[in-house]
This record gives sequence, C-alpha cells and structure tokens, in this order.
Amino acid sequence: MRAMTPASGHTASHTYRTMREFVQSMDDTLPGKFEITKEGIVHDMLSPTGPHELTALRIRKRLEKAMPEELVAHTGTPDVEDLPQGIMRHPDVMVIAEADMEIQGAFDPRTVIAAIEVVSRSHPDNDWVGKMRDYPLLGVPVYAIFDPRTGSGAVMTDIHPTPEGARYATRKDFVYGEPVTVSAWTIPTDDLPRYA
Repeated sequence: MRAMTPASGHTASHTYRTMREFVQSMDDTLPGKFEITKEGIVHDMLSPTGPHELTALRIRKRLEKAMPEELVAHTGTPDVEDLPQGIMRHPDVMVIAEADMEIQGAFDPRTVIAAIEVVSRSHPDNDWVGKMRDYPLLGVPVYAIFDPRTGSGAVMTDIHPTPEGARYATRKDFVYGEPVTVSAWTIPTDDLPRYA
C-alpha cells in the first residue's frame, strides 16, 4: 500500500520529512512495517510469519559464525536512512560493524556491509523490485535475497552508475541447498524453511 509519493525538485526534502513524520506516527498504531522508497511509503500490513522469521534467524546465526567478531548480522532496529536520497529501509538482516551501531537514530547506509531480505509472502515486489532499486542508491555494496516462496534467491553486487541512478551490475542466483556467499562469507542454505 502506498500512502504518499515524493515530489520532485526542491520540495522533495520537505515531502520526505512529512512522510517520515507520518511513518513515525503510525509505527505504534498500525500493524506491519513502514518504509519510505523513491516511489513513496510502502506498508507491508502483515507481520512476518514463522518461516520468514526463522529464515532471518538462521541466516543471522550462520553469518555471525563465519564473520569476524567485530561484525554483527543485526536483525533489529533502527532503520537505514539517507535523507538526501529520501529513502528509509529496514533490512531483515544487515551486516554492520558493531562500532557503527553506536549512534543515535537511523544507521548510515554507507556503513552497512550487506543488506539481506527474506521475501515477504504478501509483498514480494518490495524485495525483488523496490529494494533492488533502493539499496544501490543507498550505497549498500551487497544485497542478498532469500525467497521462501521458491526456495531460491540471489546476491547482487558491483554498484555502477546508470541513467536511472546507481544499480547492481552483478547478480548470482542460488537455490536452497547450495552454499551462498554474502560479501566475504559463505554460508549454507540447507534447512531454510519454505512457505507452505
């Protein structure tokens, strides 16, 4: 569901602030998750299901087992936000240095090493289309998607400029059961749950 769309030109930052205030006012009022994209506010009305949360948990644990101790695979708040781009996203899992979490407010997306999304059953285009567009604009170098609908996914890397803005140049697809490399760490994808 989109509630507002950003304006172009000099009013964009004012529009973004208005959308941000709206999202903050709705966070404790309505169920689900709000994010601000280049196209406006996205509201995933359904809370994540068991398979979604279990996938995020297993990915987090597997990454943290493989990564150096100073890095974390974070699954909580806050969001990642870029005011000049007018984008606020909330990855299911983000790889970030623990030291870069010692801030007030949203994380700087340029400190995020990788963003990982588990595709929502109710709103898959948010992960496969919207976030694939927004994460390179935010400067997130690696974007990994795990899709419990199909038991497959993809890892996007190599940000490059295009006429429409920054985009990922490289996409590596995988199916559950194959090892997958997220940034510098390879993790197994066995036993990741599927949606029924």
